[in-house]
Amino acid sequence: MIRRLKYHEIDFKKYTDCLENSEQRKYSATKDFLDITSKKNWEVLVYKDYEAVMPIPYVKKLGFIKLVINPKLCQQLGIFSKYDNIELNDKFLNYFKKKYNIWYYAFNAENKFSTKLNQRQNFLIYPDNYENVKQKYSPKRKRKLRLDEEVLQNSEVREVTMNEAIGFISENTIGAKDEKDKHEFLQTFSDFEKTKHLKLTAFFYHQNIINAIAVYSDDKTLALLGTFNAKEYIKLSGSSVIIDHIISKNIENKIFDFEGSDVPAIEEFFRGFRPELQKYSMILNSKKDILKRILKLS
Repeated sequence: MIRRLKYHEIDFKKYTDCLENSEQRKYSATKDFLDITSKKNWEVLVYKDYEAVMPIPYVKKLGFIKLVINPKLCQQLGIFSKYDNIELNDKFLNYFKKKYNIWYYAFNAENKFSTKLNQRQNFLIYPDNYENVKQKYSPKRKRKLRLDEEVLQNSEVREVTMNEAIGFISENTIGAKDEKDKHEFLQTFSDFEKTKHLKLTAFFYHQNIINAIAVYSDDKTLALLGTFNAKEYIKLSGSSVIIDHIISKNIENKIFDFEGSDVPAIEEFFRGFRPELQKYSMILNSKKDILKRILKLS
């Protein structure tokens, strides 16, 4: 039996227990992450007594129409259970399609279905000895990490706060549609910092930030939320140095999640660290298709 629970009806202890003990566990399905990225606009499908859960984020249009869409920075959600089960996943998928107006929803990479869905890709480095991980880097990436003596003498890598980096990040944000969109990203980073999940690491050259990396951190995962680079210093490869630094400090105990990209240049950059390719299923509908469905049901 699958039940649909609104936010205020969720037993968050049972939800969290299910998620943390699931085969598919993803940081992006945690309460902390979804509360911030969706502004608490999410509900959940529950199988029996929280034997499986499926978080559903949404936005409201015209004040009352709910459209399901993964929030910004939230790559994968889907179904979470002790063992991934195709039959159970199909039940969730059918219920989901029947009950919701789906704009865009991404399942996790472990979810398998009897019908084929469209897929996207992600890149991960799993916990291992750092030297083993670094040995797999591409020759080009290894060269990028060998800094000139002048750069070595006048640079450092260290963690910074949002207050220290917000000006640099704001000036070097790429991909935001407008100032409102950029402000929402910055606010999300600030909210993550308040919950102690955000790690900002910067590359300083002559005491000025020229690269910064934003990472979401929890007990099991580091997820790359954003890279910010001063264009005039792009050849110094500060972003490569920062990511290698973060990997060296954490990879023995945590997954490093690159969060994928559809931009060829960014994908090439990620691949230089020789991560494992991971594919995940998703549903995408046009606004026109959603409107047709709403009119049909009305």
